[in-house]
Amino acid sequence: MFRSLHMKLVMIMLLLITSLMAVVGAFLITGVSSFYIDSFYEQVDRTFSDAQFVSTLRSEAAQENGAERLQTIMEANTGALGIDYNTRNYYILDGVTGTFLSGSDETSGRALAATPNLLAARNGSVGDASNIAASYMDAAIPISGGENSFIIYILDNRETVSELSSQLFQIILQALVIGLLISVLLSLLLSKAMVNPIEKLTQGAERVAAGDFGETLDVESADEIGILTGTFNDMSAVLQSTLSAVENERSKLDTLFLHMTDGVVAFDPSGSIIHCNPAVDDMLGRDVSGEQYHSIFGDIFPLSHVLQLQRPNFLESELRSGDRALDLYFAPFSDRDSGGVLVVLHDVTEQRRQEEQRKEFVANVSHELRTPLTNVRSYAETLRDSGGDIPEELSNNFLDIIISESDRMTHIVQDLLTLSRLDSGRTEMCMARFDFNAAIESVARAVELAARQHRHTLTVSCETLPLVTGDRGRLEQVMMNILGNAIKYTPDGGNIRVTATSDSDYIYLDVADNGIGIPVADRDRIFERFYRVDKARSRESGGTGLGLSIAKEIVEKHGGKLSVVPKEEPGTTIRLTLPILQPRHD
Repeated sequence: MFRSLHMKLVMIMLLLITSLMAVVGAFLITGVSSFYIDSFYEQVDRTFSDAQFVSTLRSEAAQENGAERLQTIMEANTGALGIDYNTRNYYILDGVTGTFLSGSDETSGRALAATPNLLAARNGSVGDASNIAASYMDAAIPISGGENSFIIYILDNRETVSELSSQLFQIILQALVIGLLISVLLSLLLSKAMVNPIEKLTQGAERVAAGDFGETLDVESADEIGILTGTFNDMSAVLQSTLSAVENERSKLDTLFLHMTDGVVAFDPSGSIIHCNPAVDDMLGRDVSGEQYHSIFGDIFPLSHVLQLQRPNFLESELRSGDRALDLYFAPFSDRDSGGVLVVLHDVTEQRRQEEQRKEFVANVSHELRTPLTNVRSYAETLRDSGGDIPEELSNNFLDIIISESDRMTHIVQDLLTLSRLDSGRTEMCMARFDFNAAIESVARAVELAARQHRHTLTVSCETLPLVTGDRGRLEQVMMNILGNAIKYTPDGGNIRVTATSDSDYIYLDVADNGIGIPVADRDRIFERFYRVDKARSRESGGTGLGLSIAKEIVEKHGGKLSVVPKEEPGTTIRLTLPILQPRHD
């Protein structure tokens, strides 16, 4: 009930009026009491401050019938002392025992209480101390004359003050009731004038909280509430704009978070998953939703250890998941107790593989160049140190070996330069339409002699192929490499078959032999640089291990593919898949 602002304003007004009337009443009643008390003691003090009056009292007290004489004098001064014989009376008492001797009210005089002022007078002092809390007012003045001592005691029972206070209280109570009624009416009007705009603001705030920013509030006044209403409308517009911007950024972040290649997973302080993108499941090879931190990364860093970090500090580690190498980064995403831990998983499998390939490539280049260089140096030193003692025929053989090894190094360097140009994109392809059947026949004629030397049977079976767009010289180099490998690595007297087919988009060229074949474990690596299945035989045949790598790069520059065709029978089949038309490049 009292939660309503209407009722609060009404109650405030009622309490205000009640408190005000209570304070005013208290001051009035206290003021009246103080006035009567002060008036009483002023009358007593004014009367007994008259030296002649006091001297008369003392001379009369010295007489034999001093009490009667004092009463006579007091009767003559009742007006000055305000004696009304009803609420205020005077008494003449024995100065030693305080016994009543005479006075204006004999009945009350014989039952007087021993007040502090009366006791002070019996001790010889004037008793005129006032006490606003007492139910009476009194004054006791000792009078001595000769051997006689008396006390003139004036007592007021304060009935007049009580009656006046009661009348004041009734007046104040009546005024309070009227004031309360008026305050109720005024507070209702005031609360309505104040609360109605606030209620409209509340309804508008509820709409904004529900996401409705379309309606603005009418500014009905120029006071503080009107300013507040205008400010609320401005706030609603700014909030709508801000929320739209935040929602847009959130959509961007959600899209980025969902499709980013790095894995991101967030944990709350208890170790439960808050967010996790699909890349995490893919990298770890399992569904981690519902798992806890300790079951996923607890063996790497304890959760409490990561939570104690201060930003921007982070922890870094590695993890092997199947055949993947992952770099892990741990960091708290908030310094507050309500924060958590963010773990980023970065797949470095390809980087590590490339690093290994680079290391292997450098080692292979060093090895491939060192062998012919060693041979050249050895034979050259032998010729230098012989002093002409070596027969001419043997000397010429040494020189032939030196020339052969130099040619081998030249081929390696040329192949490396070719690969470097292909990698950097500096090699331009002379694209033109040409007859692919003619290119196959040209390559077959070029290798026919080498095939005969090894007593191979070379068979070419090609359907009529469409014209192809490409660099004919480079593609013939590819076919030459494939056929050359088939001739070199097939035992003498083998069969080599070249077939070519096409569909609406691609031409397929297969070179099949019945040689020793390629082990399954090596088929995915034969296109790597310097990789050879039989290294000793490759060197004997003059191979550098770069031919298929160069061929693969050339084919891929044409948008094609070079692959090993799986088969169960002995031998190897290399397939060249080439698009008939090259895509346009603006």
